[in-house]
Parts: sequence; structure tokens; C-alpha cells
Amino acid sequence: MAEVACTHCNLTFPEEMMIKENGHYFCCNGCQGVYHLLNSEGLGTFYDKLGDTKLQPAQQEKSDLEKFDLEGFKNKYIKVDEDGLHEIHLIIEGIHCSACVWLNEKVLHKTEGVLEASINYTNNKAKIIWDPEIVKLSQLIDTIRSIGYNAYPYDPRLQEERATNTRKSYYTRILVAVFGAMNIMWLAIAHYAGYFGGIQQSFKDILNWAEFILATPVLFYSGWVFFKGAYYGYKNHIVNMDTLVASGALSAYIYSIYAMLSHKGEVYFDSVVMIITFVLVGKYLEVLSKKSAVDTLDSIMGSTPTEVTTVKEGVKSLVSVENVCIGDKIELKPGEKVVIDGIVVQGEASFDESSLTGENEPIYKKKGDEILSGSLCLDSVVHYEANKDASSSLLSSIVNLLEESITKKPRIEQLANTISGYFSTVILLIALLTFVGWYFFMGSFETALIIGISVIVIACPCALGLATSMATLVGIGVAAKHNILFK
Repeated sequence: MAEVACTHCNLTFPEEMMIKENGHYFCCNGCQGVYHLLNSEGLGTFYDKLGDTKLQPAQQEKSDLEKFDLEGFKNKYIKVDEDGLHEIHLIIEGIHCSACVWLNEKVLHKTEGVLEASINYTNNKAKIIWDPEIVKLSQLIDTIRSIGYNAYPYDPRLQEERATNTRKSYYTRILVAVFGAMNIMWLAIAHYAGYFGGIQQSFKDILNWAEFILATPVLFYSGWVFFKGAYYGYKNHIVNMDTLVASGALSAYIYSIYAMLSHKGEVYFDSVVMIITFVLVGKYLEVLSKKSAVDTLDSIMGSTPTEVTTVKEGVKSLVSVENVCIGDKIELKPGEKVVIDGIVVQGEASFDESSLTGENEPIYKKKGDEILSGSLCLDSVVHYEANKDASSSLLSSIVNLLEESITKKPRIEQLANTISGYFSTVILLIALLTFVGWYFFMGSFETALIIGISVIVIACPCALGLATSMATLVGIGVAAKHNILFK
């Protein structure tokens, strides 16, 4: 029974089960509908960008769409600006490459009522701004689902789970790389000793094969992250940092196999392992630094209470912060943090506003005075009336500013990324010219290849590409610890 690939999602199924149309095969009505939608909107080039990447079949689920338009959901996840426009941060599930990002952004931008749609490929986080008078959030979610993806509100807990899995993956790959590096260097010492003092070919072959066995899993397992990044860069016609690392290590590996089998020249399996190990450790340190900075911000955001005590006709009840409306009366006890702005209507107390103003002296508040979210009640019970909802209070604005500072790249970082992209292309050209020049003038293929590879590896713009983003992120985290925010 012959199998064919679905024109949209690239998954293969028996031909008899497929929907056939004008030479195209579709595994379901969802994929067929998405194919026609993309072509009718002039987005058919998505399939050129997609290449062989496989997607989930575009099966639509509409049963839970109503919840995205409920008032409680709006209060919890949606920010409303002074013009009445809505803003939300979503996680787009099913994104595999930059082609997926391109498709989602294009489809959302073509949706009437959407003013802004940007997706961060590194964490699949989307920022969408739309006019609720023209389009509902449920319709936007339905649009995303209709092209084979899913979307749900950004939840730091889910993101932490994903980040934990990433760190575990890096840790395992580093263990393999370090094990290979430690053992291959002992073999390399014997190799170097034999190079200067002489060594029988049979012993040299044993050392070569042992190094080959150690280098292979390091290159293709530990170094898989670089090959994956280089592959996606190639698909999108981009030369990136992963391209340099992968091409340099793979070139040295292939040449070493040739030297080992032909008994011509020296092998460089140890160099392959050390390249992968050092750069991978650098990437892992980047992940840890990012975690440290994000943890600092999360601790600030996570210290915000999620429930308050409301008082209605003498009855006290615990209410979720997002369900508090303007005019509701809230009871505040000593030691509790204010999470919604309001006016004191009963009682008087001192408040610590140091986290807002930097002033360490308590501020006395009485009936009629305004209290701000983020301040801390110190010594008495007070009742106050909310004059803002949770999403528009001062504390919420600060949290939104922190989130914006994490996700939005400053201009210096954008410039560094742009330069590093061109830099990678230039380095590949220089390495090629170096190889040709050495081979033409010296006549030694081995020497020319090794020097060309050295140019690629040494000139890797990792520092240029990573330093700005890490400096920004760590700087934001350290400043936040000292109650300093940047916008």
C-alpha cells in the first residue's frame, strides 16, 4: 500500500485514505482548508519556507472558544489601554521553525481588527493587540487553530517546565561531551608523543579508531543543537553562529575520517570534541544566566497576592484579584500587600511604600487618602474602596513593564544580532579564501583545510551575539532586585 505526504502538514498516510484534489493530497479537511486559505491570502510561499518540516494536522476544536470572551478571562489575561484596544500574551503551541513564526504573524496581520502581532521564536510567546469592536479573542484563537497550531494564555509555570526540560537536555549533552573530551585528550597525548618520538602504524590506527568512537557521539549527539540551528538557518537562507560551529566541527571530522582510512596526514578528532564541548558549555552557561535573571523577575512578580478579602453588607469573602471590580470594598490587614489601587474608607494605618518610591519611612494613611498597589500595610486593619481594576493598577503596570523589558529587544541588541549575521557570512568567505590561498601557494590540502577550519572556529561571533542579550537580561534582573526598572 503506497504512502503519500499531505501537501500541508507533510505527514505520510496510505494513498487510499487521502483526499485528492488537483494533484494534491490532504490527510483531512482541516489541512485542505488551510491550504486553500493560505493560497487565497497570497501566503503560498509558506510551503517553500516549511521545506520537509512536519506539522500537526489542522484539526479544529471550537468547543472551548467561548471561555476566551468571558469577563473573568479578560480581567486575568487581557490588558486594556486608554483607547479601548486589547493586548494579550499567548503561547503558540506547535511552532517548529521560523517558517511557523512567519505564517502565524502573516495570518494574524491579515485578520481585520489586529493592529500588532509579534512572536518570539525562542519561547513561542506572542504579543497581540487588537480592536475588540472588530474581532473577538475567540476568533483570533480560532484563526490560529485553523492553520494547525494552538494558543493559550502565557503562564509562567508552563514556561518554567519547558525551561527545565531544556536545561536537562543541555546537561545530558554536556555530560556526554565532557566524558568524550576527558578521555580523548589522554589519547591525544599519546598521539602527540608518537608524533615527536615515533609510533608504529598499528598503534596509531588503534588510537585513531578510539578517538573516532569517542568523537562521533559528541559531534552528533552533544553537537546536535548546532546542526539543528544551522539547518534552520540554511532553510531560511541565513548564516548564523550555529553554521560556523557545525561547519567547522563537521569539516574537521570528515577530514579526520579520510586521514584515518587513507593513512595520510593526522586526525583531529580531539579538536572536534573540544570545539563542541567548549561552545556547548558556553551555551549552557547562557541558559543558566538567563534562568537566574528570569528567576529574579519571577520572584518579584510571584510575590503578588492572587486573592483579596472583600466586604459586602458586612459579609467578608475571599475573591480572586481579577474578579474585583471598581467600587468593591476590600479589607486589608497588617502585613498584607495592596494589590489594587483604592481610597481608604474606614480605619487608618501606616504603609511601607519603599518598593514604589524608595522612601523607607512609613506613610500614614487615613480616610479619604489614596493607597497604591505594591505598598504594604504595617500596623492596623483598614477598609478601602477599589478605584481601579487589577489590570490597570500601579502594581500591574510595573509587572507589565518587567515583562515588556524581558521580551522586547533593545536597539543595541538588534544591532548586535544584525552585525553577527553579516559577520558569519563574511567569516565563511574569508575561511574559503584562506583555504584556497594556502592550497594554491603551499600545495598542501591538509594544511589549507586545517587553517580554513581554524578561521571558522576562532572567529565564531558567539560573544557578539550573546553578550548583548545576556547583559541586558542580567542587568534588568540585578536592577529589579534593587527596585530599579528600565523602560
